[in-house]
Amino acid sequence: MTLEQLTTFLAWCTAINLGLLILWALALIVPPVRAAAVRTHAALLGVDPGELPRLYLQSLASYKMLWLVFNLVPYLVLRLFMGV
Repeated sequence: MTLEQLTTFLAWCTAINLGLLILWALALIVPPVRAAAVRTHAALLGVDPGELPRLYLQSLASYKMLWLVFNLVPYLVLRLFMGV
């Protein structure tokens, strides 16, 4: 795999994961979607419904950090390295 192919791959990974991150954040903002998610996850996982919003935000923050470390930063480094 060439550096150009790797850069293209990371660009697509970054874009797709950013889209998922935005959809996830929007799902937590829209009240009917959030309420449905809380009901479903509380029933399936046996977690207190009052604790789920905190868990959702922790998960979202973890996903964002992983996205930054494994997608965005390597992509930006390759772009700077290649002089593009």
